[in-house]
Amino acid sequence: MAIASTMTETREEAWPALSFSEWKDTLATLHRYTQVLGKVRLALTPPENHWWNVSFRLTPRGLTTRLIPYKESAFQAEFDFLSSELRFETSQGDMRVMELAARPVAEFYRDVMATLRSLGIDVRIWERPVEIPDDTTPFSKDQRHSTYDAEQARRWWRAMLQADVVLEEFRSRFTGKCSPVQFFWGSFDLAVTRFGGRPAPDRPGADAVTLEAYCEEVCSAGFWPGTESLGGAAFYCYASPEPEGFSKATARPSAARYDTTFKEFLLSYDAVRQADDPRAFLLDFFQSTYEACADLGDWERERLERPLILPESVKATRATEGATAGE
Repeated sequence: MAIASTMTETREEAWPALSFSEWKDTLATLHRYTQVLGKVRLALTPPENHWWNVSFRLTPRGLTTRLIPYKESAFQAEFDFLSSELRFETSQGDMRVMELAARPVAEFYRDVMATLRSLGIDVRIWERPVEIPDDTTPFSKDQRHSTYDAEQARRWWRAMLQADVVLEEFRSRFTGKCSPVQFFWGSFDLAVTRFGGRPAPDRPGADAVTLEAYCEEVCSAGFWPGTESLGGAAFYCYASPEPEGFSKATARPSAARYDTTFKEFLLSYDAVRQADDPRAFLLDFFQSTYEACADLGDWERERLERPLILPESVKATRATEGATAGE
């Protein structure tokens, strides 16, 4: 009974409020912290298709780099947002712990590299942040980004936990080629990508990273912190290449919309957390936007999917929205 009670969370705990204005400075700092460790993983792991080798995974306490090979051994690092620590563990049984606290990115970078050296790990990374268009300040010189609010970081991580659970269920419905549910430290989002089975044309002017990421037809869904102008965190779905008519497709639930700037369907985090059944509400969004991509893109759905069994709450929502629309 004691174990069961500790595993029970209130709605507010499971789906916490995530005010962009309150956590944007922590977001900016944490984004760069994760990139430091992400680039270590990039430097030491063999390449995989679509850059899957560089991604992190969620854990019951935070984010892990996963196992990273080094010479005859291996190590990993984990951001523990419950205890506000960054832990390093090696296959020899060594451990180092760094506090996750407010301090400049330059100090964080210095201490990460010193910690790795203390474990006998010698690695060099390209210090500049990626996928942050307005900032190319090398990590070792970044004194500006220094905010870390542990509670705000936990709220974001708990929101990602919920997203991870739903994305894993969404992934299970697809039998074709599909990525893991993974966290990309460049774009700072949690994502899963389904593949239609055909090569995609090269994107004009695309760099090598983009060419590899989108060399096949895909439908990608996920969760990201969003922007201040968008009102903060949102769930998304996009198609690449985007089939004709995708932007005009009907997405469910009715709170979803297509954003012409990002060329993605978006559903706000707040709309999901306030729904009667947030997980079913979100699954309906992922499913309906994927169906638009697959149908308009002429994917072989019968070959690529498992039969879909809808939750009763989704059936009820669809019936209500259909009646409202006069269907």
